[in-house]
Amino acid sequence: MDCGERKLLREKKRIVIKIGSSSLTHPETGRLNLLKIEKLIRVLSDLRGEGKDVVLVSSGAIAAGRQALGYHRKPDSLAQKQAFAAVGQARLMMVYQKLFSEYNQATAQVLLTKDTMVNDSSRYNAQNTFDELLRLGVIPIVNENDTVSTSEIPYVDSFGDNDRLSAIVAALIGADLLILLSDIDGLYTDDPRRNSGASFIRLVPEITPQLLEMGKATAGSSVGTGGMSAKLEAARIATDSGADMVIANGDQVEVIMDIMAGVDKGTLFLAHPNLDFDLMHYLNNEY
Repeated sequence: MDCGERKLLREKKRIVIKIGSSSLTHPETGRLNLLKIEKLIRVLSDLRGEGKDVVLVSSGAIAAGRQALGYHRKPDSLAQKQAFAAVGQARLMMVYQKLFSEYNQATAQVLLTKDTMVNDSSRYNAQNTFDELLRLGVIPIVNENDTVSTSEIPYVDSFGDNDRLSAIVAALIGADLLILLSDIDGLYTDDPRRNSGASFIRLVPEITPQLLEMGKATAGSSVGTGGMSAKLEAARIATDSGADMVIANGDQVEVIMDIMAGVDKGTLFLAHPNLDFDLMHYLNNEY
């Protein structure tokens, strides 16, 4: 049983929460779900009220751009992806800032690229910026800069997805908990949407090669990019850096408060701090 480990989540002080596009949009239309976003903002503002440091890694820029421009399919070219991201990131931040302001909660936009993070000086500056924002009580809202971050642009690689980005941010700022909100309840022995006999896994004491292989058969949703394989890679980064991680269903964003209260929701991955942890190894896929 993981009752004891769950109770320890109540004591976490620096939390990174990642929410995916599929958890921010209406499944029928792909348009932003403003009611759910408002609930998310209320929950995060409450966490700040408890004295927690909170960082939000938010997908949804491309989906918001598609909505703004009346385009209802995933972009089918690099140029479209970049254009939707440019339009959508501005709209997404406008929504976040407007709703957070109703709770008198300051926010900041932080757009990251892998190219920036692999540079020692830039990475150090990013870390200092996060630390100062959190000291000031600000909630940083993080996304990858999709306008320029793509492996199809020479010399500019990408994080791959926001699951991995959120784990890298957690490691960068020394977070002690990472919560991934997704369109699935947590980790299963197989994809439950394809195999009704798949068993739910509540606790993962350690990331094993077998576990990583198990996740490779899954794929992302129609509006997101990350499947279970990406989440397990994120779990490896987070737990090696010293953070616990929980994968939970983002359909009801109040699940965040349940997790923080020690309620048995989602799959809990226990931290296994690696004394030789070096973020650069993970940025360069050298692990």
